[in-house]
Amino acid sequence: MRSVTSNDIPPATRRTLLRGAALASATAAGLGLTGCETRDPGDPELPTEPVELGPASEVPVGGARIYPEHKVLVSRPSEEDYRAYSAVCTHAGCVLSGTRDLEADCACHGSRFDSATGRVLQGPAHESLPEIPLRSENGRLIAGPAA
Repeated sequence: MRSVTSNDIPPATRRTLLRGAALASATAAGLGLTGCETRDPGDPELPTEPVELGPASEVPVGGARIYPEHKVLVSRPSEEDYRAYSAVCTHAGCVLSGTRDLEADCACHGSRFDSATGRVLQGPAHESLPEIPLRSENGRLIAGPAA
């Protein structure tokens, strides 16, 4: 029985290497696009009934807070001005991950939103966050449609 040596295997040509690299890139790009699909902005996740979020005082003036269990983002641009938006990123459906002043971030792909308006500050998201009705009763925030 004859053993195979490195002399028996033809050296890789430049063409062979480039074909392999192109195939690997195309495969990786296809997989990347599959995992990063844009959401249908016409189908946002919004509360379908009133949801009590907690004390209004938990949202800092000039800042925002994410309520991940309810997928709600509440901002407080000024002392008496509260606004609520869906905390579901309009790019790929991840729940927003953090806030800094009046900005909200999505850790999945780097989108950033203005939490006072819901507008996109940085993509890949293109659609603003949908606004959610918000009211305060006895110092507690309630998001969603009126009961």
